Amino acid sequence: MSGINEDLWEFPTDHNFKVMGRSSYPLTNIVIEIVKKYAPDFDETRITVKSSRNGKFDSITAIVYITDKTQLENIYREFSERKEISCTL
Repeated sequence: MSGINEDLWEFPTDHNFKVMGRSSYPLTNIVIEIVKKYAPDFDETRITVKSSRNGKFDSITAIVYITDKTQLENIYREFSERKEISCTL
């Protein structure tokens, strides 16, 4: 995420994080843990979970109020470091 062009962003903003991984992992809890580390006032009701057709994968969308570039980058960095997370958008 180091390539964020701040000219294209207006902070603060609501940002949609999409996280995907195997449904055998507690992805919702992982997402909440990481997001709350950088956005302690995160409202957990702003998470939606969709399962794949065969139920093997989950897609989690979390809408997070982001105040600056560093906060955004830190959340994406932590998502990328977790083995349980296959992909982030």
